[in-house]
Order: sequence, then C-alpha cells, then structure tokens
Amino acid sequence: MSSRNVGTRDAGVRAFIGGVLLLNSAVLQDRPLVALGVGFMGVIFIGTALFRTCPLYTLLRINSG
Repeated sequence: MSSRNVGTRDAGVRAFIGGVLLLNSAVLQDRPLVALGVGFMGVIFIGTALFRTCPLYTLLRINSG
C-alpha cells in the first residue's frame, strides 16, 4: 500500500502530542464537541505514530524516516 514516511523521532513527537490531546479531550467534558474534535485529532496523531505513515506527508512527498 504505502511506505513508511514517519521517522522514529517524528513518531515519538506525534505519540506525545496525541497523548496530550487525548488528556485534554478528557478534561473538556463540559464542551463535548470540542472534546470530540480534540480527541479525534489525538487518535489521528497516535495512529500515524503507530503505523509510521502520514497521508499528508505522502501528498507533500515528505519523508522524515
């Protein structure tokens, strides 16, 4: 399908940012739509870190790995 284009440092930063976003999502329970959006962004960041593939990097032809 697509090759890995996210390096180890990039994946680590993405995983950290994704975790922070998920924690913020849990804190924002009084604003459910904002919490949903922030949580979704966190899941995307963690997913790109785990699978080491970023669709935006593919479109822009960037390879940090």
